[in-house]
Amino acid sequence: MPEDISTDRPLFGGAISSTFPVRFQDVSNIRQVPDHQEVFAEPSRDESLVFELLDLKPDINDNGSAVWFLQDLANEQEAQGFTLVHQSGVVEVPIGDSSALVTTAIGQMGISKGRQGREAQNVVRVYLANLRLKNAGTDVLVVAHEPILISPLSESASAVGPGLLPAAQSGFLPMSEVFKVAVSSFKVNDWSLFGGSGN
Repeated sequence: MPEDISTDRPLFGGAISSTFPVRFQDVSNIRQVPDHQEVFAEPSRDESLVFELLDLKPDINDNGSAVWFLQDLANEQEAQGFTLVHQSGVVEVPIGDSSALVTTAIGQMGISKGRQGREAQNVVRVYLANLRLKNAGTDVLVVAHEPILISPLSESASAVGPGLLPAAQSGFLPMSEVFKVAVSSFKVNDWSLFGGSGN
């Protein structure tokens, strides 16, 4: 069974950090993602972990914010068959000298990579946490993608193999646990990232 070593990883030039397995490689430059996003991927399992900083959306209710962002993500990716699997209530957690209001949501949807089309859709479980840093005017999203079923027509099939992907049989930490640790270990090391003191 492979050993799944996690470590504290710097994000956004070290202004933020979070703990997750070293097998996740930073692909932000390869995928040319916007400056407000950092993307880490595990190519052999087609899993990914995304950290995104957005302007706070004050019109979205704290309690339903994670579900709103998850639905927005499904719409943006033109996902098929979106199903909400779970949503949490709001929990206030300390972040340094400040705090965040945290909500989570889990959904399942059919997503195709790039412009491959619906016939190449993979069934993916998506875990999303919204950390609302109200004092910094920022919604932080932590999003984990876990493929459940890889289409034989998807470009992922060549790296991962088509069919069902039972995470428990891989010997790696399940994506649900990777997500929990990444969210619970989230730290702000430099509040000036948000353009103010944050305190």
